[in-house]
Amino acid sequence: MTPPHERAWRPAVRQEALAEALDVLLRFGASMLRSGDTAFRVRDAMGLLAANLGIEHLALHITIGGLTATAQRGGHAATLAREIAPLGVDASRTAALERLARSSKPGLTPAALSAEIQSIEGTPSLHSLLPIALSMAVASACFSYLNGGDVLATSAAAVAGGLGQAARTLLSRRGVNQFAMTALCAVLASGIYCLIVLGFGVRAFALAHAVGFISSVLFLVPGFPLVAALLDLVQHQTTAGIARLFYGVLLTLAAAFGVSIVAALANLAPAPAAAAGQGIEPMILLWRAVACFAGGCGYGILYNSPLRTVLVIGVLSMLGNELRLALHDLGMGLPPATFFGALAVGLLASLVREPLHVPRIALTVPSIIMMTPGLYAFQTIVFLNQGKMLDALGAGAVCCFAVGAMAMGLVAARFVTERRWRLER
Repeated sequence: MTPPHERAWRPAVRQEALAEALDVLLRFGASMLRSGDTAFRVRDAMGLLAANLGIEHLALHITIGGLTATAQRGGHAATLAREIAPLGVDASRTAALERLARSSKPGLTPAALSAEIQSIEGTPSLHSLLPIALSMAVASACFSYLNGGDVLATSAAAVAGGLGQAARTLLSRRGVNQFAMTALCAVLASGIYCLIVLGFGVRAFALAHAVGFISSVLFLVPGFPLVAALLDLVQHQTTAGIARLFYGVLLTLAAAFGVSIVAALANLAPAPAAAAGQGIEPMILLWRAVACFAGGCGYGILYNSPLRTVLVIGVLSMLGNELRLALHDLGMGLPPATFFGALAVGLLASLVREPLHVPRIALTVPSIIMMTPGLYAFQTIVFLNQGKMLDALGAGAVCCFAVGAMAMGLVAARFVTERRWRLER
């Protein structure tokens, strides 16, 4: 007969082992969320790992600020919570963590999982400060060219965008508050741009100069949080989706606040957008393709993707943006043209994500950033500074519809290619 003290000891050991497994599992989920992954992907990956850890039932509550989970096994239950550090974007880490979950096998131990997480989190960034800054200089220049910037505006946007991103990287490494950092970098980048352009004798901002101005802060667009928020909302991850949406909106407002200060000090005037239906010329298509490819590659580097993935992102950006711009040139409005461009990116990404072993969001988001309606964002900021509310609402509405079309194009692509998105679970 088993002594009474052993009968009491064994359940306590099982309870402790369950709590240990759950603690490591929460660490894994927190790491995924910090790298920018969506809540529904975190839930799926944690479910796979929980089964392989021997957890019979897992109930999760996910926000972008923390995770709470209850695990059950063999008549025992444990509930733990874990806070999450400030969010970031690391496509390489996201892919590594998702591969870890998919490749795990039954009999996985908490110690082995913890060691794998430690190895992934300890992996240094694939790209150093200089390549990241140069990538954003190239992306800013390409965005300026695609939207009608002249040589001066495009060159100034490249310098300002590169220096602004370098400053953001350094401030981020020092742990500066993300919202304050975003506003400061917006002031720095747009201020540098204005100093360069004004230094060359420009006193009135035409369309080309306005495009360059907004291109200088393109690196501050929170593409990952905004797209991930919409994807989570569509997948009924409402708490995480709303929180991430407000996080992205606040980052956008911080950037707009910094840009508006410089715009007011420089006394900038709004520039009209080019009309649709301008026709298509072969050489324009060629140079657009080069700019779209280079800009997409720049954002792949910014989000810490490996070289092979960066090149694929460049191709996706080129194809999606060429379609969007061609449709706009043929007379289609900017929001619907943007929707079809983003839809093309999403559909193409579904074909290449498995061979690359990367999550779809790591391919699609950097590929569509170049579709941002920069000139309408510039008009919104300037009109608000001037107190012209109706004009600001008009420009802001076009801007919001175009940004929404970017995200909805990616969502529509998932509905087309993934059965789980078409049916309620």
